[in-house]
Amino acid sequence: MTTTGEDTTAAQTGPWWWARWRSAVLDAGLASASAVECAFEGIRFADDAGIPMAAGIVFGVLTGSVLLVRRKWPIAVVLVSIAITPAQMGYLMGIVGLYTLAASELPRRIIGSLAGMSLVGMLIVMFVRVRQDMAHGELDLGDWFVPFASITTAIGMTAPPLLLGLYVGARRRLMESLRERADDLERELQLLAERAEERAEWARGEERTRIAREMHDVVAHRVSLMVVHAAALQAVARKDPEKAVKNAALVGDMGRQALTELREMLGVLRSGDGFGRPERAAVPLVAVGVAAAAAASRAVDETDGPCLDDLETLIGQSAAAGMAVDLSVEGDVRSYAAQIEQTAFRVVQEALTNVHKHAAGAKTHVRLAHRVSEIAMQVENEPPPELSSLTSARLPSGGNGLVGMKERVSALGGVFVSGPTEAGGFRVSAVIPAV
Repeated sequence: MTTTGEDTTAAQTGPWWWARWRSAVLDAGLASASAVECAFEGIRFADDAGIPMAAGIVFGVLTGSVLLVRRKWPIAVVLVSIAITPAQMGYLMGIVGLYTLAASELPRRIIGSLAGMSLVGMLIVMFVRVRQDMAHGELDLGDWFVPFASITTAIGMTAPPLLLGLYVGARRRLMESLRERADDLERELQLLAERAEERAEWARGEERTRIAREMHDVVAHRVSLMVVHAAALQAVARKDPEKAVKNAALVGDMGRQALTELREMLGVLRSGDGFGRPERAAVPLVAVGVAAAAAASRAVDETDGPCLDDLETLIGQSAAAGMAVDLSVEGDVRSYAAQIEQTAFRVVQEALTNVHKHAAGAKTHVRLAHRVSEIAMQVENEPPPELSSLTSARLPSGGNGLVGMKERVSALGGVFVSGPTEAGGFRVSAVIPAV
């Protein structure tokens, strides 16, 4: 992992202004070398200036030790090196000071001004020194050698550390920029990972809801009819054996259909077929939802999904269970998308199931309207009779039927309304766009 600037500052382990101990050791070594150099050069300076040798050595040691603060105050180090240039000492301090100054974050105009001052000072000092050496007879190369030697030495002492410092500073800033970009990218990736986890959790919740809704639609209607038929069978077993046999056959058929549909959904949950591992397979919730939807789509016929043409069969099953129900269709009958017809079928199916549960024996009216750009359906039951032979069924209610119907209709951009009527019954209405 990369570290930000704040983390780097917090991770500082060196003393005072040094980020690391090795930096402090390096600066101490350079300062010691510079102090020794200036001390030796201070001997000649003391001789030329006519001061005690000890004073020249102490002066050289003190000025050379200024290199210790080059990272903290690079401008001060360069100014000291320029100031002691006439004394012909501090060459190491000047070179290292210029390098540190150029590699720092100071403005370019300050770096250029101090580098120019150092160049001019070195040029003047070298010009005077070479001229004095030639005057004393130590050098005899001609007058052209004085400017050549002074310019070459001044440039050689100034340009290389300046250019190297500029390069190192630019590279350091580039690395810091890349590090910051890497930090930003890492934070973005972390945020994306968190959002992906949130979306995955949301998707799992949605898929769980979908599975629950599909299983409810698959099982609730047929099981409700089975309970109603069982109650009727109990009531007429002795009085009308022929009707009891018929009801028993209906209960058996519906039970087998419900078991078949449950076996399909639970088989996917248990075996994970189609995912490459027949045993201990981690089946995605999406696969379970698809299997549940596929099983739910065969709630009426095991080969074809439910559609509006199957409403008469659905109503016939409810009528066979003792419900007084009629179907009225308005408008021109036409076909719709499979999802629209399945949703319309499920709404009517669940509404009839609720009538079986909560208003057994009540007369029910199912209305279907084909309009220009939408399809509307309404299931309304009258108040149940006070005494009904079917009330003994005592069907339980999970409280999810109306919620599931509203979710289905809303998913297609439709409108769902349900509630009691003034006459004491209950009405379920839905309008679904035809497109």
